[in-house]
Amino acid sequence: MSQYRVLFAKEIMGVPFMVGTVEITRARNAERAQRAAAIRFARHHGVEDWRERADRIELSPLPDRDE
Repeated sequence: MSQYRVLFAKEIMGVPFMVGTVEITRARNAERAQRAAAIRFARHHGVEDWRERADRIELSPLPDRDE
């Protein structure tokens, strides 16, 4: 399982401003990590869809941690 950091940003006048990040510690692939992060972000902000608070998602893999 892979780990990802998902960054959510709102673009204002062409400049992206970070509005939140979510770390996904276990995901089969990047697509599932992005989906899980979007759900978690929306719940945290009390909205139904993450797009109500952000315009873009940037996903970056995290190095594997030794357990």
